[in-house]
Amino acid sequence: MGRLTYGMNVSVDGYIADPNGEIGWSDPDDELHQYWNDQVRDTEVALYGRKLYELMAAYWPTADQEPDVTPVTAEYARLWRGMRKVVFSKTLESVGWNSELERGDVVEVARRLKAETDGLVEVAGATLAAPLVRAGLVDEFHVVIAPAAVGGGTPFFPSMDKWVHLRLIENRTFPTGAVLLRYETVRD
Repeated sequence: MGRLTYGMNVSVDGYIADPNGEIGWSDPDDELHQYWNDQVRDTEVALYGRKLYELMAAYWPTADQEPDVTPVTAEYARLWRGMRKVVFSKTLESVGWNSELERGDVVEVARRLKAETDGLVEVAGATLAAPLVRAGLVDEFHVVIAPAAVGGGTPFFPSMDKWVHLRLIENRTFPTGAVLLRYETVRD
């Protein structure tokens, strides 16, 4: 049985993007970037929504070919291209870079993938993660708190009808002041 993880860089006030959709305030240093590289390396399959997939696909397929690319960025590009991705979209006609298009319900597909996968299943993006959080399917949350307050935007956690109880399993501070809080969901 796979474990479903959801993790992102988050402002201190709980947002993954500001009111204009900007995320530049969360740019990682090399050590934090390496943390995300390690997460991708350990991921068997990642779930993407259309918007985040298009954002990633616009940069990462060729990022390692840029003249001033850092080793950690080049590594992430290679890992991202090689990672299996399931992209949920009703409008895209095709996807590339080891991706498959999915038009079904994210909760049903995530349940099936967790049952079929022996490793980590990652959900990427707050909008796609919301129904999975509400359905109680997320096993681990990786919250990297960036030292910035943005005052609004897209929240990391969706509105919920019931509490999600969590147990801290790792915390770590990065040179920029970003703090990783890794939690596992406590099941009743």
